[in-house]
Amino acid sequence: MVEEFRRHRRPVSGKDLAQAQGISIRTLYRDIDSLRALGAGIEGEAGVGYLMRPGFLLPPVMFTAEEVDALVLGSLWVADKADKPLGEAARKAMAKLTAVMPIELVDRVEAQYAVVGRSAQSPTEMVDMVIVRGAIQNERKLLIHYRDGTGKSSERVIWPFFLIYFNGGRLISAWCELRDDIRHFRTDRIGMLSEMPTRYPRRRHELIKLWREAEACETTYK
Repeated sequence: MVEEFRRHRRPVSGKDLAQAQGISIRTLYRDIDSLRALGAGIEGEAGVGYLMRPGFLLPPVMFTAEEVDALVLGSLWVADKADKPLGEAARKAMAKLTAVMPIELVDRVEAQYAVVGRSAQSPTEMVDMVIVRGAIQNERKLLIHYRDGTGKSSERVIWPFFLIYFNGGRLISAWCELRDDIRHFRTDRIGMLSEMPTRYPRRRHELIKLWREAEACETTYK
């Protein structure tokens, strides 16, 4: 209801509000009374229209894991590409959000497995990123068919722990069992991908730490 009010800068009829919420007029009136009891400045009356004054905030709401991913990626994108004041505002906004998030979602934010890089390419990919994000969050192995820069294909078992988003593409940072080391896999070079039932033996935070220690080195794509 609050979000619906915020979409309207001018008074909106009770009928339109009720239709947008999929509720009856009677329920709408009851909900408006409840919001007023919480401190919302809702002006107007039945048959005329309603308008909510700005400044009202509901208690912290629950974010889904996917919504957290979107918020993190969006904030990092702004912090990377906007001017300094706006970038700093993005970082402060994320700090405020994490202050009201459950601990399991705060962990998802602080891991920062979605980061922003730069690339002029716009590759075509067939990877289901829902599977990739799920494997990262659940620390599951992935089986992939990968084509390197020379066109050579190989089957890999990887332990994904990080995603790097570019302007036109993505990399999966992972421990590669074939190479016995951390490697970065371009998603447009992955022909097949499936999550394995096996959890990888090292914790994701440990792999991220290794990655950060080596991030000054040249990125390896093979």
